[in-house]
Amino acid sequence: MKTKLIHFLLIFSCLWIFHCKPSPSSSEETLAALIPLLGASANASVCPKSTLPSDIFLANTVVSASANVSGFSDPKKAINGVCGAGELAGSLDVYALETTGAGASMVLSWGGRTVKNVPDSIDFIIYDNSFRISGDTNTYAMDPSVIQVSRDGSIYCGFNPSYTAGNINLLTSWTKFGGLRPVYYNMTTNPLSNEDLFSDAGGGFLLGGGDGFDLDNLDPNDPNDVSCDTTAANDIKTNGFKFVKITSASNVVNPATSTNFPWPPGSYNGSDIDGVVAREVQ
Repeated sequence: MKTKLIHFLLIFSCLWIFHCKPSPSSSEETLAALIPLLGASANASVCPKSTLPSDIFLANTVVSASANVSGFSDPKKAINGVCGAGELAGSLDVYALETTGAGASMVLSWGGRTVKNVPDSIDFIIYDNSFRISGDTNTYAMDPSVIQVSRDGSIYCGFNPSYTAGNINLLTSWTKFGGLRPVYYNMTTNPLSNEDLFSDAGGGFLLGGGDGFDLDNLDPNDPNDVSCDTTAANDIKTNGFKFVKITSASNVVNPATSTNFPWPPGSYNGSDIDGVVAREVQ
């Protein structure tokens, strides 16, 4: 009993104070990040809704998931709705991936439906639980994830993400990753339409937050997608995809260095998945 109690307290402390993210560099920033976490905890009690909104095209099927991060090991949290906590706090209603190994990836689908490539538009959004950790709007506690899509669940194509060495918490250091931007959309406290979610809010942000991906930007030359070629990428661009794979960046090789992408210090697990929303499905 004593061991279980200590274990619980350790988990609770991580959730309540830091939400298992990198700690800010100053006590002032720590306090700034701590206060909104109270709101995140409150949001967790009212979100998600028992009935999901019919106009939001959420990935609704867990195809594969093997992570076992204490306190965040229920993969249904990745498909039960989006419960963002805003600019300064991360949602607790997430499924956490591991930093390396088989548990660092999960695959979701839309239950057999196909996500379409909408012309001149972002086609789907990845929601994680990044939040701002300083007065600089470009500095975030983030969980970078590598995103790949597939029509058949076998051949996956990605977006050839890149990382610029430097401050690991700078948004501009990461390009074409998920898990970078805060989530403003909350099904209960900040309900938005599907059209709202894909509305440009300026500065690379969407109205509902999260990280958007356009299928026209699929790159068959991504060295981490050995199964993908120009034919497969063009097939997805033309006909859409059924499966999305999300992988903690720390489990993926950075072609610029031939070592895995770095991981924010202080985070005890990998990417935290709150949900994936498509613009159109068929």
